[in-house]
Amino acid sequence: MPSRLSFDDDTGLVFKAENFQKTGSFKFRGAMSKLTSLSTDVPAITASSGNHGLALATAAQMTGHDLTVVLPETVAREKLSRINALGVKTILHSNDSGLAEQHAQKLAKEQGKIYCSPYNDPQVIAGQGTIALELLQQQPHLDVVYVSIGGGGLISGIGAVLKAFSPSTRLVGVSARNSAALAASIRAGHDVEVTHTDTLADGCAGGVDEGSITLPLGSEVIDELIDCTEDEIAEGIRYMAWSEKMLVEGSAGLAQAAWQLDAPNRTNKVSAVVLCGANFDRDRIAPIISSIP
Repeated sequence: MPSRLSFDDDTGLVFKAENFQKTGSFKFRGAMSKLTSLSTDVPAITASSGNHGLALATAAQMTGHDLTVVLPETVAREKLSRINALGVKTILHSNDSGLAEQHAQKLAKEQGKIYCSPYNDPQVIAGQGTIALELLQQQPHLDVVYVSIGGGGLISGIGAVLKAFSPSTRLVGVSARNSAALAASIRAGHDVEVTHTDTLADGCAGGVDEGSITLPLGSEVIDELIDCTEDEIAEGIRYMAWSEKMLVEGSAGLAQAAWQLDAPNRTNKVSAVVLCGANFDRDRIAPIISSIP
């Protein structure tokens, strides 16, 4: 969809509005792709900062899979409430998404369940790649696309499609400076551990599996990495609320923040920002929207 303020046929900004997707985020694509590839005979387990768990829980309700969701204790209240309402079992573990993933993987081995990674899974990545297929159908000419990075499943899927069908499009991966594990690993060329602190982009927070397929995939398709501060993420959220009249979560504000920071490199070009979700914590987002920077 075009920006309300900045679009014509040759230049400007468009949004891939996954904030209007079922369950309020892009994660439903990967969740359905994964669960429809699995038998319902074996129970499944996953770890999530919220959106993946909500998407898998919704998909499991539709496909008949038995599902357990492990979440970090920092998960947004609204996300946890919505997952619980779907009737799946939830477990809160640690305050770090990476540690929650490790716990879910441990339980999968101990209890004979299928582990469904939020990002380190070919079926999940393929599902996320459908975003780029639709984006190119809706806006055939794209100079640059901005995508938020957490574990890397979203940008790996989008990038695989973009580089196959529109190789000249510049793909920008955007991380929260407070939690940028995959970006640091891509820059280093190997898995690295980073310190994680609280971020408005909670859906992108946490570590990455050692040996995750998103490291080589991301390294192959990402043209540039941008890290954003919390103030910059907040400004991205405010821009979407005030200028575009859309309320988005911090992880979507993260991608928008990079578009705002990258002005010198997108002048007179068609840009797309992937708005990955809108499952925000109202108590946290409301003061940001109402404040004047």
